[in-house]
Formats: sequence, structure tokens, C-alpha cells
Amino acid sequence: MSCTYTYPTGHQIKKVFWTNKNSEEPPDLFEDPEYSQRLQYLGDKQQNCTIRLSHVTLKDSHMYYFRFITDKEKWIGAPGVTLTVTDLQVESPERVTEGDSVTLRCKSSCALTDRATFIWYRNSQPLTERRDRNNELLLQSVRREDSGRYSCAVDGHTHISPDVQINVMYPPVKPVISIRPSGVIVEGDSVTLNCISDSNHPAEINWFKGGTFVEFGRIFSISKISSDDSGEYKCKSINEHGEKYSDAVTLNVMYPPRSISASISPSGVIVEGDSVTLNCISDSNPPAEIIWFKGGTIVGSGRIFRISKISSDDSGEYKCKSTNKYGDKYSAVTLNVMYPPRSVSVYISPSGVIVEGDSVTLNCISDSNPPAEISWFKGGTFVGSGRIFSISKISSDDSGEYKCKSINEHGEKYSDAVTLNVMYPPKNVLVSISGEIVEEDSVTLNCTSDSNPPALNFSWFKENEPSAVGSGQSFSALQSGRFYCQAHNQHGSQRSDAVTVTEHRGHGWLVWLGITVACLGFFIIIILFIMRKRRGAKAEDLTEKQDNLYSTVTGRDVHVSESADCDDAQYASVTSSKPRRDGNAPECRDTEEIQYATVQHHRKTETKRAEENESHYDNIRIRQPDSVLRLSNVQTVEEASVIYSRVK
Repeated sequence: MSCTYTYPTGHQIKKVFWTNKNSEEPPDLFEDPEYSQRLQYLGDKQQNCTIRLSHVTLKDSHMYYFRFITDKEKWIGAPGVTLTVTDLQVESPERVTEGDSVTLRCKSSCALTDRATFIWYRNSQPLTERRDRNNELLLQSVRREDSGRYSCAVDGHTHISPDVQINVMYPPVKPVISIRPSGVIVEGDSVTLNCISDSNHPAEINWFKGGTFVEFGRIFSISKISSDDSGEYKCKSINEHGEKYSDAVTLNVMYPPRSISASISPSGVIVEGDSVTLNCISDSNPPAEIIWFKGGTIVGSGRIFRISKISSDDSGEYKCKSTNKYGDKYSAVTLNVMYPPRSVSVYISPSGVIVEGDSVTLNCISDSNPPAEISWFKGGTFVGSGRIFSISKISSDDSGEYKCKSINEHGEKYSDAVTLNVMYPPKNVLVSISGEIVEEDSVTLNCTSDSNPPALNFSWFKENEPSAVGSGQSFSALQSGRFYCQAHNQHGSQRSDAVTVTEHRGHGWLVWLGITVACLGFFIIIILFIMRKRRGAKAEDLTEKQDNLYSTVTGRDVHVSESADCDDAQYASVTSSKPRRDGNAPECRDTEEIQYATVQHHRKTETKRAEENESHYDNIRIRQPDSVLRLSNVQTVEEASVIYSRVK
């Protein structure tokens, strides 16, 4: 049916359609199932509105109207176009459902004889060879395969009626889902699910994930798919005749490891000797391979890593690495093993020689977990706490053995003792006196001091004299005065307080008694020698061979007498402390005292009488008064005592 139309300028066409009813809201034939398959729009929807209706039948005889709608108005073409259908026509029911019985009739507006025989066609192919007068075709228990284009003809005539479409309605056949792409699906890909369903009328498609509705339509698309989209999907095909579900298909989305976490069991305090399990949980598809690291070293594999009888060496950071072919990821956990103190030691700083006044630090190093509390002891006495024990301006009193005690809730341990040996210069220098000076005797002074290292050098001084008068720890004082010592080591020196040495003289009669005894002894010796000279013819030879008699008298001033009238013996090194009062006196009598004398006389006698006649005098000390003592060839001295030693 040819058709053209115009509309006012400024209007915009919104919709154009054909209808067979002139009403306020006429139906669109393109939406009518009886026409939608046979009606074709040939115009341009702007000015040309021509259409074609195929396979017309008698029931298509109607008045047809063209209608268009703009953005401002609605128009309909009136009075419309009348369609009149003549010649052979096939009558069919409007709706045919699978299982129904359907009768098709072949009619004609022409007059037919009673002998007319009808031929039926489906999809232009004859259905039967029967030729009878019956113009009806009976389809019992219609199947979906009976759908098609039906037409009829009168036997003997070439004209065939227009086709009538028999559209057998049926519920959906079980749908089938196809997935694109059909291979491995990786997180981030775009995926399309297509539900294929055979039904008439066409079915409505619903999509479900698990039991949850997710989408309408034959196609379900997922762009940038994630692991959350993994799962079972199925579609439901439904129309007015029934519904059917597809089998479920699984979307298995591959993705690299994620949400990885490492955990420790037991989760509380871990003490050395416990058994510990490390567990690695990882979300990945396909399941990941698990490898355990401590630091950069592989220590195990698998989701579970067990350590029995754990030690402090097992402490540290552990990582589990979850790996599949799409990626890898790490998770770390720290294993903190508790243990009692061990390897407790003390270090002294500075490490060399420690001198009094230095600052010294003792450092206690302890291996424990948790860190230990440190206590310090000197000997068995608590002296401080803390890892560092400092002594500023150290003194000798701080010398001794120190140790530290390391303690935590799991145990305690002591370090080995270290010795603080504080060096210091001499102090508390003291002088002690042994004896006293009596009549030119000596007194011994001893010097003691407190020092580290012990003082080895001692110097002795007499007050008001600049130079030292002696050295050594002991000193013999031969004269009165005030003396002090000075002790030295490498760290310094200190002098003692001065002590007074006083000379004490004896009683006069004791001195006279001593001198008398000495003279008597001396004269006895002379008489014995004279008697021995007269015993034989060999006395003179014996006298020549006899040893010289030596006498040593020591004093402050030296003077030797020229005469030796007192005896025939020889005296050497006779020293007196003062010159004699009368230098011309030949006799031994003098008012001067002899201080010290050692007299030795050696002679040779006959062998058979040697033991009988030999006499010994040893260490004779005589104290004499201030009276006159006369000895031949010996000058008197100021001191009163005389010593004779080994006279033979």
C-alpha cells in the first residue's frame, strides 16, 4: 500500500506506524503477532509511509490507517485505505498451541463446483495426495514441527492461495548456556554468558548466581571480572506456556594470591622449649604454593610450618610466600622466643690500668628475652642496679671483685667476677723505730706505706738537709736528729711525718767496768804470746811466720799514733773520732774513749799443741767511763765502747 505524508515545519517525527483502527490510542500492527511477521515498512519514516502485507487472507480485509506522532502533535490519515481480499484464502485459528487440534479451511469468493478437490501445501510442499471435496485440513495434536506456511489450491487450477503462517506456540525447551571466552578466565577479563532457549512465543530470560537473581536478557555480560564473580550461574527461560531452567555453569575466575596472612600458634608467650606452629592463609586461584623464609633463607614449605622444642635461635621474622602462575605475595610474622639470662659477662672501661681518680664504667652484657634486670655486687654486697655501673673518681676502696646478676621472669644468672685493681700513689707513709741510739750505737728506722703497686723506692731525709741521707725501706740512723722517709711508685710519692732520734748515754761505773775488763783481757793475751815465744828453738821462726794482728778502730776523724809501746802486735787503720789531747804521751793512758775496735792476731804453732794453746775472743763490748785508758800505739777515741772480735 503506497503512502506519503507531510507535516508542519518545525515539528520533529517521534513515531510512525500503521493501524486498522481509528481511535484515540490505536494499536500498532507491527506489534500485533498476526501482522508483525508479514508486515514490512518500505518508507523512510520522514515522508514515505509505504508498507507491504504478505500472505493476506480474508481476515486481512480491513480499513488501514497511517499514523504519525511529532514532538508537538498527533495525526492519522483518514479515511484510510481499504483492503479487500478475494480468490482462494486459507482460514486458520489466530493462536495455535502445541498439543491442540487445528482445522484449516480453504475458501474462495468464486463459485466452485461440488466436485472441486483441494490440495494443501506447507512451506510450498504438498502435504497429501488426497483429492476430495473436503476443503478442510485437520491437524490433530499439533506439534511445534507443524509450524509453517500453509496454502491451498483447487485441483485443476494453477492458482494457489496466499500462505497462512501457522505458528505453533510451545513452552521453553531446556535452555543451554554458552560462555565467551571459552577458555581460562583471569581476573580483569570481560566475559559474556549467552542463554540459548527454544520457545514460542519467545521466552523471557532471567539469570541467577546461586539462588540469587542477577540479570535480565538473553545475554549476561561481565566486564573486568573479579574473583567475586566466580560461582555457579544458570538462566531461566519463561513464556506464557511454561518455564525451564538451564543446567548451572561455573565461572572459575583465576587470580594471583591475595589476602595472605601468617599466624603463630599458640598465640601467647612463647618460651624456649615450646612447640610452635606457623600457619599461612592465602586466597588465590589456582591454589598457591607456600614457601617459608627466615630472613632470606628458605626454611620450609606448605601452609603449615612447625618448630618443635623452639630455641632463641629460632627468633626472628618469618615470611610466607604464596605463589601461583598469576603472581605472588608475602606475609610476615615475628617469632619472639622468651628465655632466661645466659652469656652474662662484665666488661670494664677503660680496659687498661685504672688509677685512683679515674672514672670507670662496668658494663653487664646479658643475653635474655625479655631483657633482664641487672643488679651489681661487690663481693656479696649489693652496690647498684642497671646495665651500666659507673664509678666517678674511683678510689682504692673501690678495688675488689665485682659481678652482675641478670634476672627475668624465666630465670637468673650471675656473671663471672671481675677484679677492679685500682692503682694509687703511696699514702699513709709511716716511720717506725727499732731500738735507740745508745753511746754511738745505731737505730733502725723502717718506712711503710699503702700504695698500689707497692712502693719499691724509699728515700730518707734528715730535716733541714736538702739531700737524701739514705735509701731503702730500712735505714740505720747513727746520730740524733729528726728523720723522715719518702715512698715512691710510678703513680706518685708521699713523705712521712718526721720522727726524732735521740742519743742516750750509759752510767759511768758501767763504762769503767767495761774498760777494765777489756784491758785485763788484752794483757792476758800479751802474756800468752810472750810465753809461747820462749818455748823452743823454733820460736823465732814461728814468730816471723805468724800473722799480723790487725786492729780497726773507726771514728769520725782519723789519727794514728807513731809509737806502739803497749804490744808487739801490729794495728792497722786505727781511727779516732777526735785528736788526742797529748800527742807526745807514749803510754796508753789517756782520757779519750775507744769507740769500736777489732783486734785480730794470727800465728802458726806446732800441730800437736795447736788446739791446746789457741784462744778465742769474740765480740767483746766494753763500755768505759770517761777515765783514762792507756793502750800502747792506740789513740783513744771519743766514744766509750770497745769491740774485740775473733782474737786467735
